[in-house]
Amino acid sequence: MPEFNWKALDNFPLLLYILAAKTLILCLAFAGVKIYQSKKIEAKLKLEREAKRRKEAEKKDD
Repeated sequence: MPEFNWKALDNFPLLLYILAAKTLILCLAFAGVKIYQSKKIEAKLKLEREAKRRKEAEKKDD
């Protein structure tokens, strides 16, 4: 039976912390991008609604 090098596991907890931190950073980055995109789309829709209201107001005035 081969000998197992238990010293290889000394850095295992550190590697898990690094993996957890990397995962958390990626999740936060994706969430930030999603929020940015939704705010950008919402601003675009708001401008379109205002333009539509202005056109309707102009038609009523005529």
